Amino acid sequence: MLSVLLAILVVLASLAGYSALRFHQIRRSIRPDGEMCTVDGVQLHYHFFSAENAGPDTPTLVFLHGASGNAYDSQLAFLKPLKGRYPLLFLDRPGLGFSGTIPDGKNSPARQVELIDGLLRELGIDRCIAIGHSLGASVTAALGLRAPDRICGLAFLAPATHPWPGGVAWYNHVAAAPVIGWLFCRILTLPVAEYLAPRSIRHVFHPEPQPENYDQATRLPLLFLPDAFRSNATDIARLKPQVIAQSKNYGDLEQPTVILTGTEDTIVWPSIHSEGLLRDLPNAELVVLEGAGHMPHHTRTDAIVEALDQLVLRVENASVLDCRSIA
Repeated sequence: MLSVLLAILVVLASLAGYSALRFHQIRRSIRPDGEMCTVDGVQLHYHFFSAENAGPDTPTLVFLHGASGNAYDSQLAFLKPLKGRYPLLFLDRPGLGFSGTIPDGKNSPARQVELIDGLLRELGIDRCIAIGHSLGASVTAALGLRAPDRICGLAFLAPATHPWPGGVAWYNHVAAAPVIGWLFCRILTLPVAEYLAPRSIRHVFHPEPQPENYDQATRLPLLFLPDAFRSNATDIARLKPQVIAQSKNYGDLEQPTVILTGTEDTIVWPSIHSEGLLRDLPNAELVVLEGAGHMPHHTRTDAIVEALDQLVLRVENASVLDCRSIA
């Protein structure tokens, strides 16, 4: 029995040593290349691209990434086709990428949008369309509820916004737990995550192919850092009770909205989330992408860009009608 215990301790010590080495390597090799802004004590990392050809009333497109990712995921999909046409803001949600973690474990969509709304104020962005993918769609909805005057349009990509049957993977609860979660994220998650990452990427893109060098382009190893993994796990573990409460207010989201979902999405259920948004939001349109999986912004980028163009026109037309009604 003692020999077994010693063997376990040796294995754990080896994993902890390997993890510590890799943490150092990741932090040294992947450095932030955007801007930083501190909002209410939390540092947010973002990239902003102005648009010289855009009109003064053209809304800024604000991209909110999903779970297990960062702003480089949205940039990889949308920067090239949209740069110069609209002002673009790509930001790391709190706790992920290079953004700081919200203290005391209060990393709810409502708390995240307090900081994101604060960043928009700091940047002088008074008129924008929020675009959220997967779990980031719940943050998008929360942002629309918090700042309806600033958020003049909404786009939901493969959204996770409504309560669903069942729960989430067990390791998210472990990683989010006090004490044991701290140890778990510093000993086990990195070697396991590195081993499983290629399979996980294939799964999230199924049935369509992933972009070449996707993990490098999106700085995926940042997710394996202990604070980021723990923050991400907390987001996922607490999402269901949060959307149960939040979804009761979706009828207040009167902004022009587009929802885009793939028929082959095996990560979230379009019948629950996308159709739920279509049912609950008074000014929503649904675009169904036949054969697309959970990452349509990479695999069906042209269709989504076209839908965003149409959403911008709807937002601009709604603004004109509002001005006429006031006059």
